[in-house]
Amino acid sequence: MKQSLYLETSVVGAYLDNGEPFRRDLTIRWWEHELSEYQAFSSILVRREIERLIEPHRSGYLKILEPLAELEFAEEVAILAEGYISRGIFHRKFLADAFHVAIASFHKIDYLVTWNFGHLANVRRQARIRLFNTAAGFFVPMIVTPEFLVHS
Repeated sequence: MKQSLYLETSVVGAYLDNGEPFRRDLTIRWWEHELSEYQAFSSILVRREIERLIEPHRSGYLKILEPLAELEFAEEVAILAEGYISRGIFHRKFLADAFHVAIASFHKIDYLVTWNFGHLANVRRQARIRLFNTAAGFFVPMIVTPEFLVHS
């Protein structure tokens, strides 16, 4: 059985980002050559974040998302995200990041894939998420950047 991964908005964004050639090229290479080795998911949250972008970017990003299955946004996801906020793991202004982690945790996704170093791919925050999820009885996804999933 394939391992699962949840693609957060920054990974989709990196696919077409000419301002960050390293991230773009690595993301494209990984997406086109290795993503098929995983059961890949996105969410309505990712789609909504992308729908707020202006054209021509919006259409391009939405096209990239099309083949990905969307994870359900269950009530438990909102409760878990609120737990992250109330414990200070995420500031309320970064509620979307808390929701990304909660979606991956609730659905028991192996990897949450992101380029967001400030709020997601951050070892201190990941340690706090691990402690909170374990105490609350939730799965703990590994939060990684695409480069951690690239075969050499």
